[in-house]
Amino acid sequence: MATRPRHVRQVRFAELGEAGQSRIARAHVAVVGLGALGSVAAEALARAGVGKLTLIDRDFVEETNLPRQVLYTEEDAREGTPKAVATERALRAIDSELELRAEVADLAPSSIDRILAGAQAVVDGTDNFSTRYLLNDWSLERGVPWVYGAAVGGSGLAMAVLPGDGPCLRCIFPEPTPPELTPTCETSGILGTVSGMVALCEATEALKIVSGRVDAVVRGLQQVEAWRGGTRIFAAERDPACPACVLGERPYLRGARGDSSAVLCGRNSVQITPAAPLRLDLGAMAKRVPSLQKHSPFLIRFLAEEHPVTLFADGRAIIGETTDAAVARTLYARYVGG
Repeated sequence: MATRPRHVRQVRFAELGEAGQSRIARAHVAVVGLGALGSVAAEALARAGVGKLTLIDRDFVEETNLPRQVLYTEEDAREGTPKAVATERALRAIDSELELRAEVADLAPSSIDRILAGAQAVVDGTDNFSTRYLLNDWSLERGVPWVYGAAVGGSGLAMAVLPGDGPCLRCIFPEPTPPELTPTCETSGILGTVSGMVALCEATEALKIVSGRVDAVVRGLQQVEAWRGGTRIFAAERDPACPACVLGERPYLRGARGDSSAVLCGRNSVQITPAAPLRLDLGAMAKRVPSLQKHSPFLIRFLAEEHPVTLFADGRAIIGETTDAAVARTLYARYVGG
């Protein structure tokens, strides 16, 4: 495949060359989650010439997204455009020859094979551990590499997962961090530049994978410190007792782990239920949620973006003023965590 003129400077980078760029042009990469990480990663991959991009997100554009989520406009926010649709539209204006597929969807065990079909690499732009563990299970089961990323406050992390070659996500994080100990962008804020830095690390690792330069993939957990300055690479090795990549367990892919949602009949509410009951520290949670309205030994109640949320000590939550499960899951991830 002949190199397009727009990519000539990338071809001159000796580590890629004509052969690497040709592989990139034939590659199919999926980006799951198109927020602060995914929107930047998707644009970087599109501009690098990745031939096909599948763009997945369950959410819509809001005004508070605009400082970090670089593809979106005030018009997108006013219209409440789905992020997958807005991303496809923006990338098509950047490169009309790309093959783009937008999926306004919530990645789930029942849909993941269809949505990610044919992808040679997957980039993580999600905001919760449940979906990341689902990606990890799917990656190991199907033998497709993926790149983990996370950012909050002034720092972030990135790591490539190569099935059968090095550690997977559960080697590093065997179980989700308790929600009351897990900062989110809504509760701890985020520096707009750090998510971009992490996303570009992720996109770079994905380009190495699809260009055939797996030998160049960073072997370890990359930490980016935007505010304090500097980057570090922490050595990461396969856990010989890892339930996922060593023992072969796939609970998230099989639907045995991860949260579930149910619309509550007649109540204009959605209940989110973790697959395994939690033991939340409601006192700690009460200090980090917005607009706290009630705090008892059994539950806390607060207002999240005009939606009343009742959170129980076992991790269940009822999100009011909506019957949309995707909206409820998004609010749960933002204010409670993964």
